[in-house]
Amino acid sequence: MHLAAADLDADSTYRLLSGIVVPRPIAWVTTQSSTGLVNLAPFSCYTFVCNRPPMLGITFGRKAGVRKDSATHILDSREYVVNIGTFAQREQVHASSEEHPADVSETDLLGLATLPSQVVGVPRLADAPISMECRLRQVVPFGELGSEFFVGEVVSFHIREGLYRDGKIDTRELDPICRIGGPNYASLGEIVTLKHVAATPRGATAS
Repeated sequence: MHLAAADLDADSTYRLLSGIVVPRPIAWVTTQSSTGLVNLAPFSCYTFVCNRPPMLGITFGRKAGVRKDSATHILDSREYVVNIGTFAQREQVHASSEEHPADVSETDLLGLATLPSQVVGVPRLADAPISMECRLRQVVPFGELGSEFFVGEVVSFHIREGLYRDGKIDTRELDPICRIGGPNYASLGEIVTLKHVAATPRGATAS
């Protein structure tokens, strides 16, 4: 089967790519409006882009040409928190994706408690096993429909006791939720450990 990308409309392309690029981690993002209202939404076009300093990237699309509340808040305050949801929290993660008027707080609507952050002014989710406080560093526009790639520097990590062992996250214990195509989610499933391969240390610089 062959599909010419130029023959696909935006919705068809989204459905195709979101079913191909799987599984995707989910950034469960808390932001705050200028009036103090806390917004919460999940974004699965998300990755880390740098380890020194630690930086995360999230793609924010638009609806009918209008930025989502999360993106608007980040541009205004230049601060946000990326929370990691677990598979056990899938119902709350999914429910937080529903669109609401700008004056509705998803954390209040879903009864999700928040805690003050350590560095940024935006609160984090109390029940998230990991939260990463971020400050916006760069916004890169892409495509014809107003998509924007937000890059933020992580300025503080919050990690639930017991998840951080020997300098690494116990991924099996974390049990993060994954996004696949449509309203479908997954857990990690089987984890297979292979032998280490030789590699240059990530902090090494050219002499």
